[in-house]
Amino acid sequence: MTAVFLVWGSHAVASDTLVAIADRVPRVLILYPYDERIAATTTVGEALRSRLLEAKDGKIDLFSEFLDLSRFPEAEHVARMARYLAEKYAAHRPDVVVALGRESASFISANRSSIAPTAKIVAAGFGNSTADNLDLPDDVIGAFTTFDILKTAEMARDLQPNARHLYIIGGSSDFDREWLATARADLGAFSKLYDTTYLEGLTIDEFVERASDVPSDSIILALTIFKDGTGRNFIPREALRQIAATAGAPIYGPYQTYIGYGVVGGNTVTFDTLGRTVGNLVLDAIAGKPVADIEAPQTFIADARQLRRWGLADKDLPPGTIQMYRERSLWEEHWLAVTGAFGVVLMQAGVIALLLLERRRRYDAERRSRIHLLEAVHLNQSATAGALSSSIAHELNQPLSAIRNNAEAASELLRSGNPDLELIKQILLDIQEDDQRAGDIIGRMRGLLKRRREIDWQEFDLNDITSSAIHILHSEAERRGITLHTNQPTSELPVLADKVHVQQVVLNLATNAMDAMMDAGPTKRTLTFATGLANQKAELCVSDTGNGIPEERLSSIFEPFYTTKQAGTGLGLSIARAIVETYGGTISAYNRPEGGAIFRVILPLAAREE
Repeated sequence: MTAVFLVWGSHAVASDTLVAIADRVPRVLILYPYDERIAATTTVGEALRSRLLEAKDGKIDLFSEFLDLSRFPEAEHVARMARYLAEKYAAHRPDVVVALGRESASFISANRSSIAPTAKIVAAGFGNSTADNLDLPDDVIGAFTTFDILKTAEMARDLQPNARHLYIIGGSSDFDREWLATARADLGAFSKLYDTTYLEGLTIDEFVERASDVPSDSIILALTIFKDGTGRNFIPREALRQIAATAGAPIYGPYQTYIGYGVVGGNTVTFDTLGRTVGNLVLDAIAGKPVADIEAPQTFIADARQLRRWGLADKDLPPGTIQMYRERSLWEEHWLAVTGAFGVVLMQAGVIALLLLERRRRYDAERRSRIHLLEAVHLNQSATAGALSSSIAHELNQPLSAIRNNAEAASELLRSGNPDLELIKQILLDIQEDDQRAGDIIGRMRGLLKRRREIDWQEFDLNDITSSAIHILHSEAERRGITLHTNQPTSELPVLADKVHVQQVVLNLATNAMDAMMDAGPTKRTLTFATGLANQKAELCVSDTGNGIPEERLSSIFEPFYTTKQAGTGLGLSIARAIVETYGGTISAYNRPEGGAIFRVILPLAAREE
């Protein structure tokens, strides 16, 4: 006698007793014996539903009821459930009722007349002998299959040829006890090869403790635990998870749903396949076709992770065993992709080589471009220094003359009979201040004339650079009768660039603006510098009161060698644009409505860490 879990009735149904359902959508009621947490029946039910919806293109009414008769087997509950379902489906009588499990089959057989008097009954979830004991009506449709515990035991023997002990675990519910009785019968001869112990009637903690203490050369066969010795209800695979976590030897079981919960494997019926098999049977019943017995396929299944855990060899598995969670090699998993990737890598290697060569060429070009920019800026600085030389010399002459006059005055005081020491002290302080002033003028001149070979990146305040440029220009502005105005915010405008280069941009724009105002009256010559924030960027505007720029020339003034001056080179604005764009900024020019032009420089703010 073989142990069974899902068995189908062996009755053949004559075609003349089945009338196809027509003129409306068929209704199918699926009865689950337990609650929705029992994975075996739930998986079968879901596969069944998918098959029916697929075949009928969704044109079928499916109903599900979880009877929970394992936890509530009392007659009062069964009677209440029957009355409830009879009223619930009074206006929507099912055409087919699928009873999963012996409890569901007994329930619908006893209450068929009130719930589904004209429905066809498809029974599943128990064995041939159980069907005989239930004394089901002759018109119950079914197909039989078994869960053969002996085949699972033989699988364990092949994987553990040196095992000396055999333990069989079973719970305390009626179903659990039937399983244990079946196992004793089916494993009679097999168990004589081992020191065999049946673990039954224990609490869950006792199961865990006993399993953890078994010798390492043991085989453990787990049946079901719907209840433990205290009457506590369990989902069998959840109970098994607790036992397997600390077990001292490999555990085997006859259910697909045990895979992933600590068992090595077993001989089983895959519930997805079983559900679709039941679905085909229901479809034939709905269509009024003759139905015969159907044998649900069985197979061996194993958890590759548990094989590794216990050091069991793949080669000892039964032929055709399905390995779950097996880590396939890269070549096995993706051989086509690996082959393609290898070819792609070869192609990419060539492309990378070309890109590296192009990168080198680009780097050299950028380096030469920077050198040319530095040379152009230096020439522009020298030209600016030359243009401002007379003003700078005049400005430098003032502190030098003051130093000479103060020195002569001090000498005269010292030659007197009673020199005024406080006055001499003040004269010496004046000499120091004039010397500092002369030094600052010379320092600014050296900055204009200094030649650079690399860009000196540094963070600085745009306001400071603008002020420094104004200091350089103010003598020339005075000489030309130009009034300088400045409008600067109190907050800093930090930018990242070469400070001398940005200063040169300001000088280029300012000298161009001063040249543009030479035809204006002396009282109308005003040069204004304004800095501030514009869309989270630093902004500098240089505006004049000259005649402005002809509209047709606005788009050309930043081109190299473009100039309106007789002695101009046409490089000042071009160099200014090159400098600004090097540091990620923009430069533009506009005419003022009231006359004159505005040059606007935008530079990114330097990013500062929080």
